[in-house]
Amino acid sequence: MSEEYAECVLCREPTEYPESYKGITLCPVCEWQEAQRTACSG
Repeated sequence: MSEEYAECVLCREPTEYPESYKGITLCPVCEWQEAQRTACSG
C-alpha cells in the first residue's frame, strides 16, 4: 500500500513527505534553496 506524496508548497512538485504530513512540505530542490536563503540572511 503506497501513500500519496504531498506536493511542494512552492513549486507543486511531489515531495518526500506523505500527504498526511502536517506542516509545510517542500521538495528537495526548494528545501535546499530555502536552506541557502536562510543561511545567507545572517
